[in-house]
Amino acid sequence: MDAAARAAAPALRAHPPSPNGPKHLMAETLTRRQLLAWRNAVFVIFALSGISIASWVARLPAVRDQLGIDTAQVGLLIFTMSAGSVIGLIAAPPIMLRIGARAGMVLALCTVALGTVIIGLGTAVIGTPVAVAIGLALFGFGNGAVDVMMNVEGAAAERAIGKTLMPLMHAFFSFGTVAGAGLGALASALSISVAVHLPVVAAIIVASVLIAVRFVPRGVETDDPELSAPKVPLRERLVASLQVWKDLRLLAIGVIMLGMAFAEGSANDWLAIAVADGYHQSNTTAAVVFGIFTVSMTAGRILGGPVLDRFGRVPVLRVSALLGVIGIAAFIFAPVGAPGIAYAGAVFWALGCSLGFPVGMSAAADTDDPKQSAARVSAVAIIGYIAFLVGPPVIGLLGHEYGILNALLLVLVLVVLAGLFSPAARERHRRPATAPLTPAR
Repeated sequence: MDAAARAAAPALRAHPPSPNGPKHLMAETLTRRQLLAWRNAVFVIFALSGISIASWVARLPAVRDQLGIDTAQVGLLIFTMSAGSVIGLIAAPPIMLRIGARAGMVLALCTVALGTVIIGLGTAVIGTPVAVAIGLALFGFGNGAVDVMMNVEGAAAERAIGKTLMPLMHAFFSFGTVAGAGLGALASALSISVAVHLPVVAAIIVASVLIAVRFVPRGVETDDPELSAPKVPLRERLVASLQVWKDLRLLAIGVIMLGMAFAEGSANDWLAIAVADGYHQSNTTAAVVFGIFTVSMTAGRILGGPVLDRFGRVPVLRVSALLGVIGIAAFIFAPVGAPGIAYAGAVFWALGCSLGFPVGMSAAADTDDPKQSAARVSAVAIIGYIAFLVGPPVIGLLGHEYGILNALLLVLVLVVLAGLFSPAARERHRRPATAPLTPAR
C-alpha cells in the first residue's frame, strides 16, 4: 500500500466501500491535504510534458546543424514524432486499463525520457538521423500517451475537489514550455552539446515523475489493476476503446476541440510570420507579438477555472468563441497602417481559444462510467492533435496561394463552428459555483 492509501486508511475504515462496489480507494475518503497533493502532482506532470517538448524544439536548430540535414529531412524527423504521438494517443486507453493511470504516467514519461536521451546521443555521438528518428518516435509516443493519461487523471482530481482545474493544469503545461525553452536557450548560449543537455532534461523528468506520482492515489475514478476486476483481454479492451467513436455528443465535443486547437496551433506557427509579412513589421516586433499571444493564452487558462465554475462550460465557450472571432477578424482585417489593431486582435484571439482544449478534455472525461474516460479523452485528443498537426501546413499552403492573412479566414470559420457546437460540452453533473474543497469525514 502506498503513502496516500496508508494515510487514507482511517477514512476508509470510517466509510468503507460497498462490498458490491469496486474495491478501490474512493475519492471521498481522501483528506483535504491529500486532494491538494493529488492536484499538485498532476500540475507537475503537465509541466514535465511541456518541459520535454520545449527542450526538443529549442535544440532543433542544433540537431539540424550537427546532423547536416536540410529542411525536408527535418520535416521527416518531425513526422516520426507526430506518428509516435498519434500511436501513443491510441494506445493510452488500453494501457490505462491494463496498469492504471498512476503507473501509466510513469511509463509514458520514462518513455519520453528514453527518447530524449536517444535524440541527444543520436545527434552528437552516433551522428545519424535514423537514431534521432527512433528517439523521436519514442518521445512522441510517450508524450501522446501521457497527454491522455494526465488529462484523465486531472479530470478525476477536478471532480474529487469540486472545482474547475483543467485550464490551470494546461497553464502548467505552458509554464513547462517556458521553462524548457529557457533551459534550451541557456544551453545553446553556453554551447552545451545536446548530448549533455537532453539527457540532463531526461533525468529531471524521470526523477520528478517518480516523486510526483507518489501523491497520485491508486484507483481513484480509474481502473486500478491491483485492486479491481480481472484483466480484460487486449482485443476486448481495444474494441471498447473504439466504441466511444459512436457517441455523437463526443464527436460534437471533437468539433469544439478541432476549431479551438486549429486556432491555437495556427497561431503558434504563423502568427509571427503574419505580423512580419502581412503588416510589414520587423522580426523582433513579430516575436514580441507572439510573446504577447502566449502570455494572454496562459492568463486565460489561469483565470478560466473560477469563470467556468461561476457560469458553466457552455456560456464560457460561447463567449470564448466570440472573443476568438473578434480577435481573429481584427487581426486579419486591420489596416496595414494600423498594426496596433492587429496586436489587440492577437490578445483576443489568445483569450478566445485558451479554454477550448482544456474544457474539451473535461467535457470528454465527464461520463457516468469512469472506465470510459480514457477512451473518450483519447478520442478528442486525437482530433485536437490532428488539428495541431494538419492546421499549420494547410494554412501554409493557403498562404502561399492567397496570402497569409487571407489563409487565416479558415481559422475564423472553424472557431465559429466551435462556438456553434458548444452545447455539447454541457456538464452532466454541474458543480455549485462555490463548491468547497472538503472531503467526507
